[in-house]
Amino acid sequence: MLGKQKDANAALLSNFEVFQLLTDLKQQRKESGKNKQSSGQQNLNTIMYETLKYISKTPCRYQSPETVREFLAAMKGHKLTKAEKLQLLNHRPVTAVEIQLMVEESEERLTEEQIESLLQTVTSILPGDSEEQQRDSAMATEDKGDRA
Repeated sequence: MLGKQKDANAALLSNFEVFQLLTDLKQQRKESGKNKQSSGQQNLNTIMYETLKYISKTPCRYQSPETVREFLAAMKGHKLTKAEKLQLLNHRPVTAVEIQLMVEESEERLTEEQIESLLQTVTSILPGDSEEQQRDSAMATEDKGDRA
């Protein structure tokens, strides 16, 4: 029976899922109000704090379960691996160069139009920082001007 059990630690988790899990855990701990903690518990708290601090600076802070589902459904049309979809979800690329860094052998696997389509899907479904979006659209406009 043990041989058939899937390894629970083998799943790929998005930054959003980790963020949600740690935020829920933090809330549960606050509500339980345990003051006395072992050194192991303090180490775990430090890891949780540092992870939340880092991950809250990533695009996942603007995501919801609905946007993640919508994004994954939209990605079905693109021939990408689970790991590549996860990279796109976690990093929310806004340039072709970023896509090329996240998609293995993208030059052979994707046309310029497919890369543009991916970028469109990513930026239209996954929310981003409004200041960041303004800066990115200004950069994209400059890039198009450079090509002309």
